Amino acid sequence: MKLSMMINYSGDFHADVQRVVELEAAGLDVVWVPEAYSFDSVSQMGFLAAKTETIEIGSAILNVFSRTATCMAQTAAGLDHVSNGRFILGLGASGPQVIEGFHGVAYDKPMPRIRDYINVCRMTLEREKVVYDGPTVQVPLPEGEGTGMGKPLKLINHPVRSRIPIFWASLMGLSVKNTAEHADGWIPIFFDPEKFHDVWGDEIKEGTSKRDPELGPLQISAGGMVAIGDDLVGDAADAILDRSRPNVALYVGGMGSRDKNFYNAILQKYGYEEEAIAIQDHYLDGQKDTAASLVPAQMLRDTNLVGPRSYVKERLAAYSEAGVTHLSVTPAGADPVATIEELRTLLP
Repeated sequence: MKLSMMINYSGDFHADVQRVVELEAAGLDVVWVPEAYSFDSVSQMGFLAAKTETIEIGSAILNVFSRTATCMAQTAAGLDHVSNGRFILGLGASGPQVIEGFHGVAYDKPMPRIRDYINVCRMTLEREKVVYDGPTVQVPLPEGEGTGMGKPLKLINHPVRSRIPIFWASLMGLSVKNTAEHADGWIPIFFDPEKFHDVWGDEIKEGTSKRDPELGPLQISAGGMVAIGDDLVGDAADAILDRSRPNVALYVGGMGSRDKNFYNAILQKYGYEEEAIAIQDHYLDGQKDTAASLVPAQMLRDTNLVGPRSYVKERLAAYSEAGVTHLSVTPAGADPVATIEELRTLLP
């Protein structure tokens, strides 16, 4: 199991880079770089590549609406080149609030679009001439569109790797099924290693049954906050877990409309129907603190790793049993390097 961590797009980037360098020495395997509607993550990943030596650098996520499919492949090839083969391409659809509100692009066919992007990226990285006709991507432009001067081209340079790992940050239904079928890896959210089948089990099973054996087993990047200490029981553990309440409330309550919020649906499928509805009602009414207070404590315990060494070791075994290959953690203590070093000693 690899250890990974996501940096904060609203934090101090240069301080985060220095921390990543220290964590690389402590045994961190992967750093994920988000984008949302903040600074672009590509420039940050290039900077990280220059400052590190062994750590893998992944996008989590690049959305498939703000860059063309071949541009995404060029970006992946370029980042893999400057990092000497350490890049992971994490793709996702984001949501209509960002795609339409910030990028000014119609949020149309998100699942087929990601599937098209995966196909085009792999074709481009193999240095095939890009000739592709999918439901959302047509390269070159079809006859009758544009100037008519477009012709099939292939990537000029030879990539460091022709098969860069592609992870898909999918949430529900057909997207998860297609992730299990087509992607190298999956980036879920609110992952409970013992209950995730209640939310995604059928889709993963169906997608895996159609998976090309050459892709290998589906990799999974999941985890949560981590704090290890014999004193972290009861109220002491809950005090740390409570730090994640505002973020969970933001997603469950505020990411999407009252009628369409995938994060809310996930919480409901975990069995917290009443809580999910109440969180959303209060959040959309502007009562964010109240919404955060309604996040189920048990859900926080089940989706993070906070407690004594023996407890954290048990939770790590559960993540391993669930198929998690990349444990994505956020060290919650004052010394993240020491936390990562200790966590590595507990990995199964």
